[in-house]
Amino acid sequence: MKTKLTILSISAVALIVLFMTYHALGNWDYVLPSRGRKLAAILITGAVIAVSTVVFQSITNNRILTPSILGLDSLYMLIQTFGVYALGSSNMTFMNKNINFLFSACLMVLFSGVLYKLMFRREGQNIYFLLLVGLIMGTMFQSASSFMEVLIDPNEFLILQGKMFASFNNVSSDLLILSTIVLTLTTLYFLRFVKYLDVISLGKDEAINLGINYDYVVKRLLVIVSIYVSISTALVGPITFLGLLVANVGHQLFRTYKHAYLIPGTILLSIVALVGGQFLVERVFGFNTTVSVIINFAGGVYFVYLLLKENKSW
Repeated sequence: MKTKLTILSISAVALIVLFMTYHALGNWDYVLPSRGRKLAAILITGAVIAVSTVVFQSITNNRILTPSILGLDSLYMLIQTFGVYALGSSNMTFMNKNINFLFSACLMVLFSGVLYKLMFRREGQNIYFLLLVGLIMGTMFQSASSFMEVLIDPNEFLILQGKMFASFNNVSSDLLILSTIVLTLTTLYFLRFVKYLDVISLGKDEAINLGINYDYVVKRLLVIVSIYVSISTALVGPITFLGLLVANVGHQLFRTYKHAYLIPGTILLSIVALVGGQFLVERVFGFNTTVSVIINFAGGVYFVYLLLKENKSW
């Protein structure tokens, strides 16, 4: 396990060095701050997506599900679409990145909190009922977004279209500082519950039999997952299949239930995927696409592979 983590760490560092230094000679004053912001956004996004997906799959005991099934990505697009539809793309208050980030992240966390409160109000509520409600809400948000997209001005739709795909090219320093603060506070709280993940991944009945206050721990882990997903989505935009890709590759690579290896391993895999993807976007495709398109294509193919693999096992 430690050897694999070491190899992944070396690969991640090598890609980071390549990304920061490639064709940078003589332009260090411009290149380092510009690429440094992108790298910081990649590290934050990669870490929170990896951790949230591993935790979510451990709670649901299902490796095909990701936190996006709760409808947070669709809610983010609804917020952005409604802002452009109601206020117009020229409204500086809404288009201010800091205000937009805070408003979007807070609204997504609030939605998650209300959803969890309603679903867990009664004892014995099944977690899969929560996922079903989240899936329905996500579909409703997506339909509402599509309806407003048809009605808005085509020029404003072009501005909105830029928010539909994750991009690391226009992340501001203020957003990075704000994201880091929220991420640090959330992670400090998350560390209290990491020790329960190995047991929770066994299932609800087994966790209760082993003395875990299952509902208490799961509610708080779901809130943490929601905050993590909100941070990454509000910071750079939705990357639907990244979590599914790195979490399943991490499980196949390490073949262990111990989250002490799974979590850092998936974080490193996520960083490798995002740094490598961003390098391809800039140096191979010449900014003609976004990293989310590359990741979602690879993740979509891998998702189909997982479905076919599960179908054969049945």
